[in-house]
Amino acid sequence: MRTIVHLSALHFGRVNPLLIEPLKKVVSEIGPDVVAVSGDLTQRARSHQFQQARSFLDALPRPQIVVPGNHDIPLHNIFARFLEPLTKYKRYITDDMQPAYEDGDVVVVGVNTARSSVFKGGRINETQVGRLRDKFCSLESGVVKVVVTHHPFDLPEGHNERDLVGRARMAMTGLAECGADLFLAGHLHISHTGHTKRYNIRGHSALVVQAGTATSTRERGEANSFNLLRIAYPAITVEKFAWNPSTTGFAVASLEQFEHTDDGWTRIEDKA
Repeated sequence: MRTIVHLSALHFGRVNPLLIEPLKKVVSEIGPDVVAVSGDLTQRARSHQFQQARSFLDALPRPQIVVPGNHDIPLHNIFARFLEPLTKYKRYITDDMQPAYEDGDVVVVGVNTARSSVFKGGRINETQVGRLRDKFCSLESGVVKVVVTHHPFDLPEGHNERDLVGRARMAMTGLAECGADLFLAGHLHISHTGHTKRYNIRGHSALVVQAGTATSTRERGEANSFNLLRIAYPAITVEKFAWNPSTTGFAVASLEQFEHTDDGWTRIEDKA
């Protein structure tokens, strides 16, 4: 079995300081095989915010797959936004824009979907999809293929399709041919587990797991949370850990189970 801790929307510069040490503690106690951080490490892409994020990441287990979010691109500094959009991110976090982890049971690859040209939305392009295909299509059956982005490929009910990552259908069609299994994202500050059935690709149904905000004060009506994924092909379990103010700690708030079938990944209760 492989375990992935999935964090998103840290937003250093606008965090609840009471959560930082308990979050470090619980993630360290879990001892995951991989920590995936799906963007928005900072609130306004300022140096001191990236420094705080760097200090936080240094306290977590490794390896780590980290990608930027739209908040990690300067908003008000127009020169930096369009000419040096990720300079500080690369300086303090990582200059690897497609980080990868591979161990024979899982392959986890991060993709940068943040773009200077839009203030909130994101996009994936053909070059990025081609690199993912080069990695995924060469793998043996049974290796679980995981993509980490900031912007999501699926949405909770009631959200506008404009919140999907740009060129999602192109990406999903290309990655379905390589059997992509799991898409981890954030952006909306709302936890959600869904499928890629919206793309209507015959014989393919991947999982899309969205993390809420782990540490930000912008909870959007949901407690601060993160995900723990337990992967033992052909099964995946998604546990949501939510902040409990009464115990000043994070604890399991929900658990969902999925298995791989001829039609792709299926929620176990959906088979009944």
